[in-house]
Amino acid sequence: MPSDAHSAHPVSHTPIEDIQAVLIGCLFVALALVMLRENRLLTGGTTGLSFILHYLSGWRLGVLLFAINLPFYIFGLRALGRAFTFKTFCAVGVLSLYAETLPQLVRFERLDPLFGAVMAGLMSGIGILILIRHGASLGGVGVLAIYLQKRKGWRAGSVQMGFDCLILSLGLLVVSPEQVALSIIGAAALNLVIAVNHRPDRYHGF
Repeated sequence: MPSDAHSAHPVSHTPIEDIQAVLIGCLFVALALVMLRENRLLTGGTTGLSFILHYLSGWRLGVLLFAINLPFYIFGLRALGRAFTFKTFCAVGVLSLYAETLPQLVRFERLDPLFGAVMAGLMSGIGILILIRHGASLGGVGVLAIYLQKRKGWRAGSVQMGFDCLILSLGLLVVSPEQVALSIIGAAALNLVIAVNHRPDRYHGF
């Protein structure tokens, strides 16, 4: 009975708790990006698109991450509200900053590609999970997918998967098939973490 009573009245996160979630969650994801870039791997979503443009042009990854996500805030406002969109904007900004500064703090003398792909996926999943539990995300296609689900009835998971498949396919233009295969393994590890641990029926707080 006490657990039922608690679940009926979930307690909101405080602003300080939300701030630490953005700072720590994005740090996990940023370290994952460093590991992916070390072996010239990819991931899904707008982050994967940012990697492709980064590899092709040499433009700064952090700048690309921030710029590519800008249009998706429109869908966030319409589908998920101001609070979610604001937190997501802050999270993407922090991640972009981390993506530029972390390579100056971390160096890998040796990083096995398979281990790097799996570990990057796991860390990204943990970081994203932290953000989700504090009502934020890393923007991009996930926000668009939710918008289309609400407005058009399209399944958000199918939209996200389709876009991820497209991005990883485009990756063949800039990396080897082996690197794409490793990137898919990393993406699978990421989604495993989210699928197993993101259970709204078990977690209360927003």
